[in-house]
Amino acid sequence: MRIRTSLLIIVLLTFLQVRIGSAQITDNPLPAPIEKRGLMVQIRDVVRLPKTLGRFHPDQDVNPAGWARVSFVRDAPDGRRFANDSRGFLYLLRDDAEPSVYLDFGSLFPLTVYNRLESGFIGFGFHPEFTQNGLFYTVHGERAFTNSGLPDFIPPGYSDADITHHNVITEWHANDPAANMFDGTRRELLRVAHVTRNMSHPFGYVGFNPTAEPGDPDYGLLYTSGSDLGFSNGGGPNSENPTQTQRLDSVVTAILRIDPRSPAETNGTKGLGDYTIPEINPFAGDDDPDTLGEIYAYGFRNAHRISWDLTDGTMFATDIGMNNIEEVNIVHEGGNYGWMPREGYWENGMIRPGGALNQLFELPEDVLGGQTKDEYTYPVAIYDHNDGRAISGGFAYHGRIEALRGKFVFGDLQRGRLFAADLAALKAADDGVPRTVAPVEEIQLYTLDASGNRVFVSFRELIERTNGAQALRADMHLSRTRDGEIFVTSRQDGMIRMLVPDRH
Repeated sequence: MRIRTSLLIIVLLTFLQVRIGSAQITDNPLPAPIEKRGLMVQIRDVVRLPKTLGRFHPDQDVNPAGWARVSFVRDAPDGRRFANDSRGFLYLLRDDAEPSVYLDFGSLFPLTVYNRLESGFIGFGFHPEFTQNGLFYTVHGERAFTNSGLPDFIPPGYSDADITHHNVITEWHANDPAANMFDGTRRELLRVAHVTRNMSHPFGYVGFNPTAEPGDPDYGLLYTSGSDLGFSNGGGPNSENPTQTQRLDSVVTAILRIDPRSPAETNGTKGLGDYTIPEINPFAGDDDPDTLGEIYAYGFRNAHRISWDLTDGTMFATDIGMNNIEEVNIVHEGGNYGWMPREGYWENGMIRPGGALNQLFELPEDVLGGQTKDEYTYPVAIYDHNDGRAISGGFAYHGRIEALRGKFVFGDLQRGRLFAADLAALKAADDGVPRTVAPVEEIQLYTLDASGNRVFVSFRELIERTNGAQALRADMHLSRTRDGEIFVTSRQDGMIRMLVPDRH
């Protein structure tokens, strides 16, 4: 069994002896705040999804405003645009009509759980050949009952009796891919057990590398985002368990890459679920029977969003931190991104005997400066909790807005701030030196009034204007169109907005 030895007790003690002199960060880890430096972008309303409050389990619902809880807006290969409401609807968006329900997801999964912000019908993605094969994929969370079905994976050391929730990835086959309402069949690909009290950090992403072309080794392979499945949050049974986060016999903290076709079709190696392990995966051929071949990279706390630079195929993951640091990572196959031993380019206190998750300790100078290499891959941009609380998704931008070209655009999910970092600087920071990170600046949003004048506004203010009530959090998410433009959505008001070029 491959458990990363940095988390074994004997090595924990060694860490303590070797690094006894390393200083604890007791105040602001990044004293310089993120500032606005003149980067200004217009944001415009596009369409609002309807109210759906109370459709399922209103006692569980965490959004009192009642509007659709939008997480993803995605373009299908045929050019049509779709958005999900995590309360159980997949909508088709059309310029000439109101949004229409393409798939009533919730009615088909009565055990779906809706009691957290990232819950319910969480995400979806289209196969690159959807126009021909009608295939798309969804991820959702369920309450665990006796009739839930048996999971394909339970975290090591736990049993059926510990299961609280399930993460479920489903393949859908539309009989007519061009139809405006789904009619077809579905097949379950993977069911993963949660054993923590709350369904914190479920599987949050399913999708394909948009830069892969037919004939490329990566073409048609499905990615899922990396999650600790709640083993960081504390406050309940089975949580705060660092031994779960650095294993190669576990999906905990791992981005998975799978061939969604059944082994019965491919005659390939079966994964945990009804899918095939790609032979090109970094751990697929290591001859260790306890290593999961579906793992692409691991060591993420909650990389709930991943994306690719459409110009060169660079893969990014935005990873939500614990008490201190939010991360932008460039993802390399086989990479170990450090959670729980690392948060940003610091050591997390949890791996020290008697330590805690809210502690950070400086790395030794030779490691921090890259003279001595350790086993971890470090982020290329970071910010701390003085500037935000939870990083949202991000995209390399090469679209129509001149001010954003050549930047990686991302946001803070909770506070609703929109940030940018230079793409060249991010890629230069991918140099194996932990302290090398790209600068981050805030994007200043504005709308236009009736006279065409700029009105500067925060994203949270936009939500409050739309809802007519105070927003306790922004719940910001970013999505990208097929031609590279960026949508900004919230789970609070159901509105889909877009960053657009200035009309001046």
